[in-house]
Amino acid sequence: MSVSVTTRRPRGGEVNGRDYHFIDTIDFNLMVNRDQLLEHAKVFGNYYGTPRLPVDNTLASGRDVLFDIDWQGTQQLVEKARDDLVSVFILPPSWAELERRLTSRAQDDPSEINRRMAKAADEMSHWAEYDYVIINRDLDQSVAAVTAILRSERLKRRRQTGIAEFVNGLKQGR
Repeated sequence: MSVSVTTRRPRGGEVNGRDYHFIDTIDFNLMVNRDQLLEHAKVFGNYYGTPRLPVDNTLASGRDVLFDIDWQGTQQLVEKARDDLVSVFILPPSWAELERRLTSRAQDDPSEINRRMAKAADEMSHWAEYDYVIINRDLDQSVAAVTAILRSERLKRRRQTGIAEFVNGLKQGR
């Protein structure tokens, strides 16, 4: 799981380096100017971005990286790495359930929840830009769906490194 940098303050229970890397705006802008972020956006008045180096290192080791980013970041990743990207848009099962989830996590004040709800329809309007869409009615089922997507995508011919050599070896009786 990628760990984003953000300029927002930590919410209760969040741990620096696990949930986010909490940095100030000056450091964030330095990272942008040094091209150290794969994607970045301003969301609800705060800046968020994905550090390039940890992602590059993880991919180089042959492992997948999951991102928890909004549509703006996804659009940037599509421009930079379309062939390596599998995008999944996760929708709430209903408008009322979205509001209940935002309220029940008890991490934002009512004005922040109202602001997020006011922007939710616009955020959701980007669903058609994604490869897959999941309606998150049940967390376990949604996790299983994402797992199935990742397994299927790994089996695509273009993602199987060394497959041509393997098939050539089979044809030669090896």
